[in-house]
Amino acid sequence: MACNSSTCNSSGCYKGYEEEEQPKPNTKAAVNGGNSCQNLCVKCKVNEPVCCGIGGENSRFCKDCFKNNLYGKFKQAVTYNAMITPPDKVLVAFSGGPSSRVVLQFVHEMQYKAQKNYDANKDKSLPVFGVGVAFIDESSTHSFTSQHIEKAIEDIRLIVSNLAPPSKELFVVPIESIFSSDGIDGKERLKELLDAVSDVTGKEDLLSHLRILLLQKIASENGYTRIVLGSCTSRIACHVISATVKGQGYSLSADIQYVDSRWEIPVVLPLRDCPAQELNTLCSLDGSLKIVELLNGPCSGINGLVSSFVKVLQEENPSRECTIVRTAGKLTPFHFNRVPEIHDSNVPSATRRHQKRYTLKPNGSLSSDSFCPICNSPLKKSNFPSSLRSHGSQQNPDLFASACSSCQFQILPKDPSLMEEFLSLLPQQMITKAKHGDQGNFSLLREQIQEFLFSDGENEI
Repeated sequence: MACNSSTCNSSGCYKGYEEEEQPKPNTKAAVNGGNSCQNLCVKCKVNEPVCCGIGGENSRFCKDCFKNNLYGKFKQAVTYNAMITPPDKVLVAFSGGPSSRVVLQFVHEMQYKAQKNYDANKDKSLPVFGVGVAFIDESSTHSFTSQHIEKAIEDIRLIVSNLAPPSKELFVVPIESIFSSDGIDGKERLKELLDAVSDVTGKEDLLSHLRILLLQKIASENGYTRIVLGSCTSRIACHVISATVKGQGYSLSADIQYVDSRWEIPVVLPLRDCPAQELNTLCSLDGSLKIVELLNGPCSGINGLVSSFVKVLQEENPSRECTIVRTAGKLTPFHFNRVPEIHDSNVPSATRRHQKRYTLKPNGSLSSDSFCPICNSPLKKSNFPSSLRSHGSQQNPDLFASACSSCQFQILPKDPSLMEEFLSLLPQQMITKAKHGDQGNFSLLREQIQEFLFSDGENEI
C-alpha cells in the first residue's frame, strides 16, 4: 500500500505511481478535525471510503484511490522488471475473469498514455508498444451449449472493441488448434490425449500446459514479444502450495517470478502483487470493467483442494496469500527469470539503466540446461540416474525418463507399452522437446557469458 509520508523511500510504497492520478486535497474537508478524517479515504483525505484493501479498516479507500493503488502495484512491477518497452508488441491472455480484465485495462491505460505522449512529442522518437488480446476457447473440453459459448465470445469482442485507441487485435483460438500443424482432427486428438490421462489433477495440469503452448504459438506467429498473464497473488499462492504437494519444489521458483523467459516469448506477471479480493472489488466498483462468465469449470483433485484450503486461510487472515507469495519469493530464481538485456537504441536510456540495475546476475540465480518436455519445468539432472537418461533414441525418445517427477506420476501412463501411443497424441512442440530437450536454451546461456565473448571486430590474445 502507499503511505502518506513525503520522505518514504520504501520499495513497497506505490505513492510515486499514483500522484499523477490523485485529486488535489479539499482544504475545507481537512479542517473538520481528526474525527471526521476517520470517515475519509486514507489516501486523499477528501472522499468517503467505499472499500477496504486487504489491510481492513486501516486501508479504507475511495473508488479512485483504490484503483490508483492497484494501478501503482501494476506499474511498479512493469517498470522495475522492464516488462514492457516502446518497441514491444504485447499479447494479453484474456479469460474473461476479473484478473485478466484488470490486467487488460491497465495495459490499455499504459498504452493510451504512451500514445498521448507520442502525439505530443515533436520528434516522434519513441514508438508506442502494440497490444493484442488472446482468448483460448476451451469449450471443447467442457459441456456447454453453443449459445452460451457464442454469447461469451461476443461479449469478449465487445470488451476489446470498446477500448479506446490504439486499436487492439483479438485472437479467439480454440484449444484444439494446438494440433493444427499436424493436419488432423484437433478435437478428436485432444479428447484422446485427455482420456489417456487417468489422474484428475494430471488432466487439469496438462490442459494448462497446452494453454501456454498455444499462447506461445499465437504470439510467435503474429510477431508479439511479450505474453502478459493475469496471474494474481491469490493464484500464485495456490500454485506455491500445489506445486509443493506435487513434488515440484526444485522448479517452483521459476513459476512465481515477475518474468519467465524460458519460453521463446517471455511471459510476465504484472499482477503478482495484487490479491484476487482487490481485483474483484475493483471490477464491482468500476462498471466499465465488465467480466465474462468463465467457460471453464472449478478445479478438482489436488488443485481444487489447495484452492479451498487457501480460501479458508484467507478468510481467517486476509494477508495470508501475500505472506505465502512473499515467503516463496525468497527462493533463488533461475537465470531465465528476467527479461533479456535490452540493446535497442529506441528504448530510453533510463529504462535500460533501470533494467540493468534490477536484472538478475548469473551468480545470484540457479541455472538449468534441461527442461521437462511436458510442462517445461527446469530439471535437476542429478536427481535422475544416468541409466534412465540414456534410454530411448532420437526417433523414439524415452519420454518418461526425460519428464519431471510430477508429470511422470500424474500425466504419463504407468504402463510402458502405452507410452508410444501417448507420445503420438502429444502436440509436435512437446514431441520435439522430448527429442532435443537436453540441448537446453543456448540463447540464454549465451546471454550469461556475453561479456566474456569476443566480438567480430576483436582479436584473440
